Amino acid sequence: MKTHDGCVYSYYYRDVMSNLEEHNHIAEELELRRRIEDFYLPRQLVNAIVEAGGIHEISKETQIAIGFLDIAHYTFLSQFLSPPENQKVLNGLFSAFNWVLEKHGGYLNKIEGDSIMFHYGGPTDPVVKDLEDDEAEGHIARVLFYSCVELQRICGLFNQINTKFMEKIADESTIHAIHEAYKILGELRKGFISDSFNALFQIRVRIGASLGNVLIGNFGPDGAKQWDIIGMPVIEAKRMESSAPIGGVRITAGFYEILKKNGITTEYFKRIKREAKLMGSVYKDISIDELFKRAMVRMKDKKNVVFETYSIQVNPQLPESICNQSKLLLARGEKEADAIVNFIKYYRGNSFVINEMEELFRQAQIQIRKDSLYRIMFPGEYKTMLLKLDGDVAKLREKIDQKYSLYDLLVFFGKLQDSVKSGEDSDIDSDSEFPGYDRWMAEVRSSVQRSYLKNKSTTHKSYYFYNVIFPLFFANIKVAILEFQNRVKQVEDLEDI
Repeated sequence: MKTHDGCVYSYYYRDVMSNLEEHNHIAEELELRRRIEDFYLPRQLVNAIVEAGGIHEISKETQIAIGFLDIAHYTFLSQFLSPPENQKVLNGLFSAFNWVLEKHGGYLNKIEGDSIMFHYGGPTDPVVKDLEDDEAEGHIARVLFYSCVELQRICGLFNQINTKFMEKIADESTIHAIHEAYKILGELRKGFISDSFNALFQIRVRIGASLGNVLIGNFGPDGAKQWDIIGMPVIEAKRMESSAPIGGVRITAGFYEILKKNGITTEYFKRIKREAKLMGSVYKDISIDELFKRAMVRMKDKKNVVFETYSIQVNPQLPESICNQSKLLLARGEKEADAIVNFIKYYRGNSFVINEMEELFRQAQIQIRKDSLYRIMFPGEYKTMLLKLDGDVAKLREKIDQKYSLYDLLVFFGKLQDSVKSGEDSDIDSDSEFPGYDRWMAEVRSSVQRSYLKNKSTTHKSYYFYNVIFPLFFANIKVAILEFQNRVKQVEDLEDI
């Protein structure tokens, strides 16, 4: 039989043990929460909040430099990888990208599938807080621009499975993620896979960038707050990315002017020329206008709004790189022929790339029928030229072949494409006084009719261009490559007899 004191001790012991278990449970939960926060919350954001002494509850309007990056045609690449392998490749690639951003003081804002958004400036940027506005603008313009260049180059090193840049990385988790990605890419590039596959399986990204005033702060409901930025520069940067050349960078005209004002365009021009010369690339002769190529980009999904932009070359050996990849693809098959034609589509405005490609075709004795390309674009002019030569097709073919390079014909193609783009939508002056139903509707009918007559011809030309000229032009080049492939196959078959 227990004494009264024994009962008290027993109850006390149970209470102590219960409290201890509850304390341990709370400690474990707190530790788990801490690990979750460390795992998912951006360290850079946490450090900025701690340094500020509190959460930035009030949003702030400030100047930010924004970039978007997207992996082009990742659906094609991902079909060769299992879901876990896809995850490891993306984790490795994004870890390398994040290393570039952190090195320059950038902030990885978000990852969405195979795309990322990043920015410089604002509370998360440790450099700009001590700078005057003009100095801050020059700084974030510089670091964003060179980050875009370096991100493209890191992508190129990934394709080579090059580990040299990893010597500069201190973070072990980043190194591990890149090694894991390299293991998978290395397996794909082993000897049992053809060189043509390696030329096809290339990770390529497009990058867009802008700079301007945005609102930065906390967005979203309680429990799901996001540190983010909103404003036109964000929208513009995304549009630059969506229209950027694969393997290149597109920026807004405003961003370009800031780069130019701060001497960054001239500085980069000298750097690319120097690198190209050391590497023996034809880019040693590139002009600054070709390096920063001005282009008016029309957004079809945005009511044909037009943006003034600049497309920037990044790889100092791009012409040779594209040409070498095309050489590996030449004799392989229709899919490889399509890849070569896609190169020509992507780089048709780049004289250095296209001239290298034409030289490759010449050496391989691939007959690009320039007279046919000319006839597809300008059937009336072709007929007139043929009549002047008394119907001598062979003589006209020789004349066109000598007069025009492939690049010249692609320039004509581009100008023809520009000429068939539809005009602006009609509208009524909404600031004028309402004249009454009948008069207003009469003005509307008149405006719609004028718009229809104005755009009728343009719409027909546009439809004809995109549904007839465009496919025929590039099919002509593809068939010339298939003709070459068939000739190679016939030779190989004879050698097997």
